[in-house]
Amino acid sequence: MKKDLKQSSHANELKTKTFTGIVVSLKMKGTAVVKVERKITHPMYKKVLKRNSRFKVDTNSLELSLDDKVKIIETKPFSKGKYFKIERKLNGSA
Repeated sequence: MKKDLKQSSHANELKTKTFTGIVVSLKMKGTAVVKVERKITHPMYKKVLKRNSRFKVDTNSLELSLDDKVKIIETKPFSKGKYFKIERKLNGSA
């Protein structure tokens, strides 16, 4: 009995990462840099800390400006450092 190598689309959707962030750079053609902020709790001192990650994302030919709030989703790699695309623009500014 061979297992089916194809996975359902629902299973693939569950594995994809989605983040909400703010556009911080538009200097590259077809690419934006999005800053994603997350909060963690220190294991010993219980202080809430902010951690930032910056992701290069494909713009999908959207009209973006700095400080736009966007939702990004993981995709197959577009290039060496670009493996996210903008799913949608949430609102004009953060």
